[in-house]
Formats: sequence, C-alpha cells, structure tokens
Amino acid sequence: MNHDYSILDPDPGSEFKKPFAGTNPSMAPSGEDGLEKTAVEQKPEEENLEKKLKKEKKAKEKEEKKLKAAQKAETAKLWAQKASDGHKKTERKNRKKDAEEENPEDFVDPVLPPPNVTGALHIGHGLTAAIQDTIIRWCRMSGYNALWVPGMDHAGIATQVVVEKKLMRERNITRHDIGREGFVSEVWKWKNEYGGTILNQERRLGASLDWSRECFTMDDKRSKAVTEAFVRLYREGLIYRDHRLVNWDCTLRTAISDIEVDYKEIKEETLLAVPGYESPVQFGVLTSFAYPLEGGIGEIVVATTRIETMLGDTAIAIHSKDERYGNLHGKYAIHPFNGRKLPVICDDILVDPKFGTGAVKITPAHDPNDFEVGKRHNLDFVNIFTDDGKVNSNGGADFEGMPRFKARVSIIEALQAKGLYRGAQKNEMNLGLCSRTNDVVEPMVKPQWFVNCNSMAKLALDAVLSEDNQKIEIIPQQYEQDWKRWLENIRDWCISRQLWWGHRIPAWYVTLDDDQLKDMGSYNDHWVVGRNDEEALQEAKQKFSGKTFQIAQDPDVLDTWFSSGLFPLSVLGWPNATADFKAFYPTSLLETGHDILFFWVARMVMLGMKLGGDVPFRKVYLHPMIRDAHGRKMSKSLGNVIDPLEVINGVSLEGLHKRLEEGNLDPKELKIAKEGQVKDFPNGIAECGADALRFALISYTAQSDKINLDVLRVVGYRQWCNKLWNAIRFAMTKLGDNYVPPAILGVDSFPSICKWILSVLNKVVSKTVSSFESYRFSDAATAVYSWWQFQLCDVFIEAIKPYFFNDSKEFELARAASRDTLWVCLDAGLRLLHPFMPFVTEELWQRLPQAEGTCKKESIMISEYPSVVEVWTNDEIESDMDIIIGAVRKLRALRLPSDKNERCAAFALCRGQDVAEIIKGYEFEIVTLASISSLKVLSENDAPPAGCAIDIVNENISVYLQLQGTLNAEAEREKLRKKRQEIEKLHAALAQITSSSGYKDKAPQSVQEDDIRKLNAYLEELKIINEAERDIDPMIN
Repeated sequence: MNHDYSILDPDPGSEFKKPFAGTNPSMAPSGEDGLEKTAVEQKPEEENLEKKLKKEKKAKEKEEKKLKAAQKAETAKLWAQKASDGHKKTERKNRKKDAEEENPEDFVDPVLPPPNVTGALHIGHGLTAAIQDTIIRWCRMSGYNALWVPGMDHAGIATQVVVEKKLMRERNITRHDIGREGFVSEVWKWKNEYGGTILNQERRLGASLDWSRECFTMDDKRSKAVTEAFVRLYREGLIYRDHRLVNWDCTLRTAISDIEVDYKEIKEETLLAVPGYESPVQFGVLTSFAYPLEGGIGEIVVATTRIETMLGDTAIAIHSKDERYGNLHGKYAIHPFNGRKLPVICDDILVDPKFGTGAVKITPAHDPNDFEVGKRHNLDFVNIFTDDGKVNSNGGADFEGMPRFKARVSIIEALQAKGLYRGAQKNEMNLGLCSRTNDVVEPMVKPQWFVNCNSMAKLALDAVLSEDNQKIEIIPQQYEQDWKRWLENIRDWCISRQLWWGHRIPAWYVTLDDDQLKDMGSYNDHWVVGRNDEEALQEAKQKFSGKTFQIAQDPDVLDTWFSSGLFPLSVLGWPNATADFKAFYPTSLLETGHDILFFWVARMVMLGMKLGGDVPFRKVYLHPMIRDAHGRKMSKSLGNVIDPLEVINGVSLEGLHKRLEEGNLDPKELKIAKEGQVKDFPNGIAECGADALRFALISYTAQSDKINLDVLRVVGYRQWCNKLWNAIRFAMTKLGDNYVPPAILGVDSFPSICKWILSVLNKVVSKTVSSFESYRFSDAATAVYSWWQFQLCDVFIEAIKPYFFNDSKEFELARAASRDTLWVCLDAGLRLLHPFMPFVTEELWQRLPQAEGTCKKESIMISEYPSVVEVWTNDEIESDMDIIIGAVRKLRALRLPSDKNERCAAFALCRGQDVAEIIKGYEFEIVTLASISSLKVLSENDAPPAGCAIDIVNENISVYLQLQGTLNAEAEREKLRKKRQEIEKLHAALAQITSSSGYKDKAPQSVQEDDIRKLNAYLEELKIINEAERDIDPMIN
C-alpha cells in the first residue's frame, strides 16, 4: 500500500518512517535507510537524489507486490503475515496509488494538543499520547504514510505565572525587578529545562513521533506563521482594535480568555482567600443603598453584590412601564461621593420590574450587561480601577489607592455615615476566578485587539452540520450540538494579552509630533501592522505622508490560542507552499479532549479554512477527561495529579511528597496535597511500565465523558504483561532453536484445535480493525486482550502441551501442525497487540524466527498489521469448541478444593447423537483442559453414575465428575437450586418480552425464532435440573 497516514501532535508531531530494531521507538538511530523521510528544505541535488531513490524503491516495492500476488494466486493459503487474499479491505484502502503520485489521497493526521512548557506532563497528556500513538502505529502498519509531529506550546499565561512564582520563591523578586528582557530570558531557561522533561516523558510513553520535526510554538517557523496570519487577517479587516470589556486579572495585570475563568458557585455569605489580601473577603451578599435624587425629591434604592463598583456608576435603569418610577423619567440621581449626575434611564431589556426594587445601578465599565446598556444609551464609561486592582482617581480622593475589596468595606462605612445604607442579605452568585492565580476576575474596559469571528464561524458551523457538504465529522456525535450552540453565539475573540511571554503583536503605534496626546494608544487610528519594523515603517510613511513621527511596537503579546489555532498550518510549513503542506493538508484526524472543543478545535477550523483554504482535518475524535479514582478533577492542590513516569517507574509516598515540595504550591496547599497523597497512595505507586499504563488508559475510553482512573487497574495490566511474557517464552521453547516457519500453511490436515485458534484469530483481527476504523479503541483493546488471554493462552497452548511431552510418533503430525500454528499465532498476535503495547511486543517479536523465504522487517512497528485469511475461517469448529470450552469450565468448577491435584473420571450425558459425536471428537482436548483422568460419553438411556457432582452445560449436555472424597449431597442440591433460580429468572424475563404487545409485529422474524429457541432451551435445562434433583434426593434422605 502507498497511503499517507499523518498524525499532527500539537505537542507538535512527527512522521514515522524510520525502522529500527529493539523495544523503544525513541531509540531509533538517525539516518537509517529503512523508510524515506520527507524534508521540507533540501538542496536541489539532494531533492533529485531523494526522488530518484524514492522512485526506485517504489518500483521495487511494486515488483514485490506483483510477486506476492502471483504467489497468492498459486497457493491461496498464505499465512497471515503475507496473506492479503480474502481480506475485505475497505473501498478507501483498495484504491490503487500510482508510484509517482506526490499527494496521495489517503492519509490520517491526528493532532495532539501541544503540552504546555510549564512543566512535566500529567496523566491526561498520557491518555492523549496513548490514543494517538495507538492510532498512528495501526495506520503505519496498515500501509499509510504516517506523520506525527512532536512539539510544545509556549502557554503564555501559565508559563509566566509559573516562572514568576519561581523567581519570588527562590530569589524574592518580581518580573518588574529584572525587566522584560531579563524575565523573558528566565522563561527560556525554564523552557529548555522542562521541554527536555516533556520530550523524555513522551519517549518513555512510547510515542512514535518523528523527532526530527520537533517544533515549539515560539520557534522561528511558527512565529513567522503567527505574524503572517495576523497581518493577513488585519488587512482583510478581520482583526481590529477597540475598547471593549474583557476579563481582567489584577494579579497578572492582563486580559484572560473565557477558558481561563473558573466559576465558583456561592450559595450564601462566604469568606474566600483572595491573592494580595491578608484577611478573607466576603462574597454572596447583596448590599442595598440609596441614591438621593436631584432637587431633593426623594431617593431611589438599588442593590449590588459588588458595592465597590458604585464608584463607577453612570446611570440608574428602570422599566418604562414600572408605575413606581413613572415620575422619574428624565430625572437624575446624585452620586454621594463625587457629585456625578446619574440619569434615570428606561431599559426594558435589562430591568425586570419584579426583581428587587426594580431599579438597577449601571456601571458600564465594569459589568458585561451594563456595558451593553451603556452602548445603547450612550453613557459615560468610567474605569475606577488600576491594572493591579486599586481604586484610581476616578473613584474619588477618599478611596483612591485602596485595593478594591478594602474599598468595599470603606464604601459601606461611608454610606452608613451618610444615612444611605439600606442593609444586606445573602445572595446566590457565580464568582469568576482566574484558573491561573485564583484571583477574582474584574470586568474592565481595555483597548485590545479582536478577531471578528462571524464569517469564519459560519464556515466552521457548516463544515460540521451541512447535510449536503459536511467536511468534518465529530466523534462522538453528541458534541455536534455543543459545536452548534457555541458557534451560533460566538463573540469576537480578544487576542491580546498584557504579558511579556508570547508572540509580540506585530502592530506599531505611530506618535505624530503634532499629536496632543502622546501616550501609546491615545488615537485608535494611529496603528500600523507589518511583518517587521521595516514594513511597519513603510506603512506609517504611506499612512502619514509628510508628517514627522516615531513608531513603537505594541508591548502586548497574542493569546496562546491564536498560535495554537494555527498549528495544523504552521507545522506543515505554512505560509510557504511546502511539500509537506501539499501532501498532508488537510489532515485526516484530530484527536483531543472534549474540554477544548471550542477554544482550540473551533479556532483551528476557522483559521484553517480562512488561511489554508480548507478544513484542517476531516474527523475530530474527542476522548473523555481523566479524573481520580473518586471522580475528582485532578489538581495540584489536591495532590492527585499523576505524572505518567511515576506510574511507569513506580514511586514511593516520599517521592510523591518530594515532587509536591519542588512545585509552586503555597504552604497551605502543600499540606492539603500531601494529605491527599497519603490517603490515595499510602504505599506509593507500584512500577507498572509504559505498556500497562497505555493499555489501561485506552481500555478506559469506553467511559462516557469522564474517566475515573484507578491505578490498581494499571497494576492489573502490568501483571498481564508478565503473564504474556512468560507464555511466549514457554511457547518459544516448544518451537525449538532450529525451527523455521513455513511460507505456506496447509491447514486442511491440521488438528481441530489448530483450525479453531486460526479461525478465532480471524475473528479478533476483523473485530480489532473494525473497532479501530470506528474509533472504538476500548473495544479493540478488549478484543485483543480476550483472544490472547482466554483463547490462545488458556485454551490453545494448554491443549497442545501433551503433543510436546515427548517425541512419540503418535503425535508427530499434530506436533508439527501445532508448532506452525503456534508461530503464526505469536507472530500475528504480537502484531495485533503492538499498537497498544509497543515495548513488550517489539522485544518478543524480535525473538521470533523468520518465515522461510522472507525478509524480516527491522521493527514490528513497520511490519504489516494482521489481515483476515478467509481459508482459516471455520464457523463449524468454532461452534463445536464453544460447547467443548463450556463443558471444560463446568468440569473444572466441579472439582473440590481438596481434589485440585487429583485427576478424576468424568462423564458427559448427551441428549442427541450429534452432540455426542462432538464430545467424542474432542475427548482428548477435554481430558487435557479439564485435567481429568478419563471421559465417558453417556446417552439419554444410560443411568447417571452414582456419587458424582453434576452440572449442566446446556440443554443438550450435562457433565458429571467422580469425586475422590465423599459427595456432599446437600451442597450439590443447593447448587442445583441456585441454577434453577437462575434459569427460571432468564426464562421469565424472555417470556415477558415475547408476550409483550407489539412484539410479534415489531421484532424481526430471525429474532423471534432465536427467542423461541432460547425459551425451549431454558425449559430443557429445567427438565435436566429436575432429573438431577431426583437423583440427589435419595442420598440426602
């Protein structure tokens, strides 16, 4: 196959094309020749050489495929590694690719959200990496040209907060003490330190990224793309500067995005710790006070949960039809502290006359609703706070310089002194807190840069919801409604941040010599935008021709989501028309968490369609969010954040505590976090390895929108890895040192047990591939696990052991067939499991002998994924083995604890000649698997043997076991009673369904026939139980 499969990893990604031997994909040596590697920038001579080599290689591969096809036509029975006959490929994969084709139609490109450079990865990143690497390995093995790019996000606010805390903790200084240049230098040091940690974690997780393509959202190429995007959008009129209300963090002194605001529900009066305040601050209280009316005609009472904002009130709103205030239309109230005249306005949109006093104070500069009222009524917008949350000169001399929540107390006291205080009462509210600093968010009007999202949002909406031209599929589909709701109500996007770490906004302010106001931003029309200083200067000269001026770049930086939103473009070389961009854009799949559907996914789609000319990906798979075992969100302050390496390597409780101590928690948070770790991990975390962690995380994806991660489940998969290792080592001893697998597997003469395991191997291959294709990764993992554990190890390997007890001629043919079948199962089974567990499968697969006449791949990761071989499918044998395995389980369950090491005689009472023949045909397997001394088949006319324990396999078979000790008749009677209750319950439930109204009209005929068969089978089993009880009763009496 010559398909393209690319994974974009916004931990930016990589193209997996380097084969290597060993167990760790991250250890692949550079410059190997196993797989060609696309280079964006090469000398012409190198490009020509590469194209020539590529053509030669593809031509050679084409000849090899022809040879394989010829061999297949001749034999029609090639084993799974080579066979493609009978495998029902999807129409997509069956498309033939021309050897010269430069931009293959098929490729997959999962995009991994780049982890923030703020520190080490957490278990949520581990889930993302596990899912994406599983996808990319499966697609690579399925013949796609796979691309997955590694990288990191600079995470503007998060990184700045972490580094500022570090400076304060270690050197007791702020960023302002060392200046912008010095602070940015400190952040780069942080990036270089923790960037290596993140990449090491990804390698340890087994992420098969193309490390040669590693990128960082602030490296030169990505920065160029960010600047280009800003310039293009600005010149199209989609980016503009305006004074708008934003979420302001007084600690960071910057605007923050909606996603960085957490809302705390407050039911009643509550005291909360706020950064910068020694004492807790009161919330959840509605304070009432009176404004005196102009002319001494009375007063009007209003109420607010933020009394400090009354210093910025510029109006009082009432409802036009509220008769209580009919005489106040057009009147004014007088501000008690600054004498400002406040017009009484009618605003029926905002005011509910039935709520409170029916009068609402309006603070346009500090409240979202009031902001809209201010625009509707052309009110004054009076900002009363400094950037760090203190009252400014607009708040009046009595309060100027006070922190806002201290001013709250002083204002209440001043109102009381003036006789205007009217009391307080508890009030439910949602309090906005910055997720980074835990400071209370202050709505403030600030000059900011915005993106007009209306037209782009419409395109993104249609891309998902259009019935005629859907371009993106969201999985699970339930999130399409969230997509619709958000994009239909989208607001313009504030993309500027008042930070020092990030992409500097490519806009320059022009200060004219004849300007009256010299402060930056005083005139909104004095901005120019360019890709660099020189371009900005030329823009300024054209715009202000003949004027004398100076220009200075905006000190603000861009929102991190702006650069992240460009990732599918920038990682492929945009704005340059690179080979990568032509080959891999648009990508096929984005895989991420549903929590950033809007803030990242939607913005990638909007920017991708606008700047890239098409959607950035065809499908979006949204995985669940990880919680701890108690269902709590993982938080550093709770101590329940898990580092994937701590699960892989294991860690003591002391080690967990040490990680907390090296972090940025304050003493109170540290104490709480340690207590949480003591409760959840009293003995630390056991060493589990990367394979067990990956398999557990993928298995968890079946859980709706949340994963409650229990580390003990990961430990269980570690134990299974050990069992897998031991089972294969045992199997290898049966193959022998000189064993050479055959090129052709002639299954016709094989024992039934060999035919069975190959048939169920077909089933698991089909189930796994279909699960991958439908993004049911948990189903795929379960299918592979069940085949390895319950069919290969528990049944097949155990059943063929007697063939290898000695070199007797009796089992010579069976021994040879079993050896060949075992090798096929190990080879196909390891390849089947590899996407989930890359390390153990690589190690074990490298030890397998190579098939005759074939050239072994350097790594399992570039071998072919197993495909169905139709000649192996045998439904009849599978049906027979279901009966046999059922009988074995019942016989094993009948053994007494004291007889575990004793082999007892067993009997199978068969009702029907067909069933009897099946049991006789598998007598050897039953004796082996059930560890019994002998098996005798009885007919319905034979008397049941005395002194035997009994159990019922199905309506046609009962099994008896001759116990060594004395039969406990009472216990046997109790088992039969419980069995009767179970069957009666099943029969009653099904009978109720079949007798319900509408069943005969609505249920398909095949279902009705199957239900009738089940009902009859239940009745037969009850009949068998009756007979067994009659046999037991004399023993009891």
